Amino acid sequence: MSHSTVPRSRTEADTTARTAKASGGATGTRKAPHAGRLSLRIRLRRDRVLLLMTLPAVVLVLLFNYVPILGNVVAFQDYDPYISDNGVVSILHSPWVGLENFRAIFADSAFWNAVQNTLVLFVLQLVLYFPIPILLALLINSVVRPRVRAVAQAVLYLPHFFSWVLVIAVFQQLLGGAGLLSQLLRQHGYDGLDIMTDPTTFKFLVTAQSVWKDAGWGIIVFLAALASVSPDLYEAAAMDGAGRWRRIWHVTLPALRPVIALLLVLRVGDALTVGFEQILLQRDGVGPGAAEVLDTFVWWNGVRNQDFGYAAAAGLIKGVVSLGLVLAANKVAHLMGEQGVYRK
Repeated sequence: MSHSTVPRSRTEADTTARTAKASGGATGTRKAPHAGRLSLRIRLRRDRVLLLMTLPAVVLVLLFNYVPILGNVVAFQDYDPYISDNGVVSILHSPWVGLENFRAIFADSAFWNAVQNTLVLFVLQLVLYFPIPILLALLINSVVRPRVRAVAQAVLYLPHFFSWVLVIAVFQQLLGGAGLLSQLLRQHGYDGLDIMTDPTTFKFLVTAQSVWKDAGWGIIVFLAALASVSPDLYEAAAMDGAGRWRRIWHVTLPALRPVIALLLVLRVGDALTVGFEQILLQRDGVGPGAAEVLDTFVWWNGVRNQDFGYAAAAGLIKGVVSLGLVLAANKVAHLMGEQGVYRK
């Protein structure tokens, strides 16, 4: 028997096979890295229609969301918009003051009052407003008749389309000094109430307005999440002896947890934005001591007092802090096993 036909050991065969695979086979050609992935040119050609469809939206986002970020440079200037009719020329010729605007802001008691009011409103809306859409969605989802469910959802969703002017006008007719509640109290021999101008109850009033206006929008989000829950899970839990509350706790709420985590992250990102138009419309009636928040502080100093550099510095502080809150909340969501705004 010739030498070429002598069977080799298993170790030699495996070693030869690995060597041939690493060297690209008998031809000596090396495999290209990431052979299973398509090149960028091929992917662009394949998805060119989808890319063209998204191009207008990308242009709008860049034009109205990212280009204005460059204007934050006025936070480091004593910006004067009247130097030129061209805003870019005004920025280039305005004197540079460095961190002076930030030093003035941190020494301003009105700024810290606005921060305090903003944080108190955020906590109240997170505790009192955020759970209400979840509870209402669970309540509507438990209704058996589809027509009753649709009517309830439509009635609760309707205030979302109202402007803040209309919402505040409705509350004024109910809770104002000449409102329905005050008239009823006077008819029964009591003094009237003007809750709309009471600084002590203003933050609860703002939270109630937000609940009445926007709870219906949250209901739709949670109902969409509930629609994806398989009925088999409820049937299996019922067969195991779980009552209604245990089915909600062990089936419904775990299905809502990813949506709740995502909305919480987004809500924490908006912690310093508690409703500019809503607060501004009621600021004069209550007073800046109770109604001043960061957004109205920026508007008052920038638009009314024409101190654009000072207002831009306050807005930049708010933006940086909000970004940090989003990243921190998203990290907490990852630690809890949820996706959050973006994946790891």
